[in-house]
Amino acid sequence: MPRDLPIGNGNVLVNFDGQYQIRDIYFPRVGQDNQTVGRVNHLGFWVDGQFSWINEDWHIEKRYLKESLVTDVLLRNDRLHIEVRMHDLVDAQDNILLREVHIKSLDGKDHLVRVFFHQDFSISENEVGDTAFYDPRTLSVIHYKKNRWFLISTKTPLKCGVTDWSVGKKGVDGLEGTYKDAEDGKLGGNPIVQGSVDSVVGLNLSVPANGEACGHYWMCMGRNYEEVKALNDEMIKEEHAERMVPRNQNYWKLWVNPEHIDFHGLPPKVTELFKRSLLTIRTQVDNGGAIIAANDHDITQFARDTYSYMWPRDGALVAYAMTKAGHRDLTQRFFKFCSDVIKEDGYLLHKYNPDRSVASSWHPWLKDGKEVLPIQEDETALVIWSLWHHFKKFRNIEFIRSVADNLIFKAADFLCNYRDEETKLPHPSYDLWEERWGVHLFTVCSVIGGLNAAANFCQAIGELTKAHRYQAVADEIQEAMVEHMWSKEHKRFCRMATRTESGYNLDMNIDAAMYALFAFGNMSPHDSKVAATMKAIKDRLWIKTEVGGLARYENDYYHQISQDVENVPGNPWFICTMWLAQYDIAAARSPEDLKDAVKMMEWVANRALMSGVLAEQVHPYSNEPLSVSPLTWSHATFVTCVLEYLDRKKQLMSENVFAQTIIPV
Repeated sequence: MPRDLPIGNGNVLVNFDGQYQIRDIYFPRVGQDNQTVGRVNHLGFWVDGQFSWINEDWHIEKRYLKESLVTDVLLRNDRLHIEVRMHDLVDAQDNILLREVHIKSLDGKDHLVRVFFHQDFSISENEVGDTAFYDPRTLSVIHYKKNRWFLISTKTPLKCGVTDWSVGKKGVDGLEGTYKDAEDGKLGGNPIVQGSVDSVVGLNLSVPANGEACGHYWMCMGRNYEEVKALNDEMIKEEHAERMVPRNQNYWKLWVNPEHIDFHGLPPKVTELFKRSLLTIRTQVDNGGAIIAANDHDITQFARDTYSYMWPRDGALVAYAMTKAGHRDLTQRFFKFCSDVIKEDGYLLHKYNPDRSVASSWHPWLKDGKEVLPIQEDETALVIWSLWHHFKKFRNIEFIRSVADNLIFKAADFLCNYRDEETKLPHPSYDLWEERWGVHLFTVCSVIGGLNAAANFCQAIGELTKAHRYQAVADEIQEAMVEHMWSKEHKRFCRMATRTESGYNLDMNIDAAMYALFAFGNMSPHDSKVAATMKAIKDRLWIKTEVGGLARYENDYYHQISQDVENVPGNPWFICTMWLAQYDIAAARSPEDLKDAVKMMEWVANRALMSGVLAEQVHPYSNEPLSVSPLTWSHATFVTCVLEYLDRKKQLMSENVFAQTIIPV
């Protein structure tokens, strides 16, 4: 189920599902650990003796307040005769989840309403040994285990602190969960329980016939009792809870607009999604530098693993987008992360946990009886490529000098050495889709881009011997790519080359990732070989249904919906569709040539969820989101496409004005 309302601050990430139920609470790092392991944390309403959980008979509209990470959710229940507007946020400064509730009567009558919030923790991703208790000193319910503490409290106009609660067992001895205790409108009030436990707290509000009632719920997160108590004390001082929504609105509006951007008449839905994408990306980035691919725990149902990891490639491309958008500190932390984890030999591994430890992997260290590196080489190369763009934007020379030896030079030396001595192409590694072992066009282009970037760095800081070497190797690989990976028979580049005794066998399946030819500065978008390859991508991979969009590659099996591969070669992916738009932007010779790119950006905006969240894929017949949601890479590619469009349009408009001002001789 999509996680279409992520909120967070870089230490905490809270995800709501499509039915507006909290499903994931990540703390103390984004992506690590999921303190609810994807379980439903229920929300229920008791009105004058009638009860309903939020996943039953409610009309729900899920959005955010403009340019913020504060939700704006409208709930309506005609049976209960109430309308509820809720604002949820994770405070930008403190590790506090706040939920502000506004309730109106729909039938012109007074109502007694009890709002029930359910907490279903598995602290540190394990329900063994949890404790939940009522704390009379803070008038709160607290869950804890070891150094993970969660304090839950409430506030109404008449009372600050929890007065109705229940704590109990879940999932043992046939017990479904303490949340069931709320359905009669009354909670048991037992003081403490340990083991596999959950809890419910109630918020009692009197709703006038012609007005509204407002209440607050919050959860403070910390390492011990003293930390959560201090946060709770701050919440009950001087109407702090009431001020958190406007304060966070102001913070995020400033954050999402670090620089003035002239959108040159782009459709409003495109500019709105651009800013929503920046905010969504922020929720997926840990303050320690890890840019997490996605945090939708439901994916574990398919693979018993998650996307809650830092892939260096995804991170590098997200960092590139955030760099272009003007976010320096966030991206600098990512590059410091990479500098800290790079291996002594100069390569980055498959993926990492947010705490910098090596994550799970399916890449073997042994292949065909021989030792191999279990890597995707593009993940190392693209970090250096992205870092160069970061430096060009911010000119932060002191930071670059601090990572030059350990990250830039070490990685560039690896890229130079990890090559076939005869053909000069890189050695085999896994592709960006993590499916095939070979020499991939995307990887080769990223290596060239990484070495060009390393040469640029060396020129900038006076390391001229290194600059000459890196540039010479980049040029050598470029020549080898054209020699060995261009098919004269098919008149386009291959997807992958497999080494033989006499050369390479070419995999001529069409893959959207072949866009890398122009994307990393290797070849001009006007080069005939690039144009021919991109034409083949568009002709073969565009989905021939009413949905449209671009597939990853021919006969893509991942979450495959249709066997009609002629018309539906795979599900449409947001990132692949934006790659095609990026090509149109790069190849444009006049402002008019940008029209198709705008249409593709609108295509993406039209398929975002109501909240503005983008999944990984969409259904080729229904537009329903598929796979994880939100996917950080999807949002980053959209941001990149918009900014490249604006740069190119400005350039073309300037050239057009210049051409018109030339006086004929």
